[in-house]
Amino acid sequence: MDRRPLGRSELVIEPLVLGGNVFGWTVDEAQGFKILDAYVEAGFTAIDTAEGYPNWVPGNPPGMSETIIGKWMRARGNREAVHIFTKVNSANKPGGLSAKAIHDSVEASLKRLQTDYVDLYFSHWPDPQTSHEETLSAYAPLVSSGRVRVIGASNYTSDMVRAAHETAVIKSLPRYEVLQPLYNLYDRETFEALRDVVLEEDLGTIVYYSLAAGFLTGKYRSKADFSKSQRGGGMEKYLDGKGEAILAALDRVAAANDATPAEVSLAWLVAQKGVTAPIASATSVEQVQSLAKGVRLKLSDADLQALTDAGH
Repeated sequence: MDRRPLGRSELVIEPLVLGGNVFGWTVDEAQGFKILDAYVEAGFTAIDTAEGYPNWVPGNPPGMSETIIGKWMRARGNREAVHIFTKVNSANKPGGLSAKAIHDSVEASLKRLQTDYVDLYFSHWPDPQTSHEETLSAYAPLVSSGRVRVIGASNYTSDMVRAAHETAVIKSLPRYEVLQPLYNLYDRETFEALRDVVLEEDLGTIVYYSLAAGFLTGKYRSKADFSKSQRGGGMEKYLDGKGEAILAALDRVAAANDATPAEVSLAWLVAQKGVTAPIASATSVEQVQSLAKGVRLKLSDADLQALTDAGH
């Protein structure tokens, strides 16, 4: 398989990261185990979660996704065979990216995950109240002790990344090696604004909302389709001329490649310059198998260009 390094870090992964945001939300523990089993059986290793997944569900205890993943790793005895990515400041919470918040959050995440280290630990959202120096200084002992192997930044602008890197150099602190921005066939501006710094600084990128919360599966073609899932209500913003053009291009390319629109969407992402891997979640074993097919699908230059043009 096309294994890819995450920037300059020691981490090397296959070009798919399983999204853990659905665990404890639309996927219960038993089904989560089946999905995780299918994912590693398909040859992948990277699993993305956060301290805040899915805290938006009323009555959920904190970090339920991490808890389910931790139970699965303990049951399977496979901690060394997978890469675990999690995040701090998942909901712009009090304390943000302060030293105390990072210390308390990583300890809580490690306990829920039933492990003594995480492979990649993200600053989930920027914290304008805390300096890069304080945040990176808090990460330094975690990295040096091995409790966190690599750090990353999610939802940062290019200016924020450059400022953090400058601080890391001046103060001899660990730098963000991986970014996690929004990027898909419809939503392109955020990543495209980051691409220069990604390439200049040799950063890894794992992009989220790879399927635009399900829109790029082709499941939502009109308002009548919004009831098909809990995410349906968020689809209206995509049902415009641009969205319809993208769906039409996906339909054509999918038919020509014996694939689904979701698989083609992932294949397009994997082929984009600067992208290490997309994050995608699944609620069934069949969806895992489709994700695997998508990231292994090689599209022609003509197909890639047709999809790119459809979103402009």
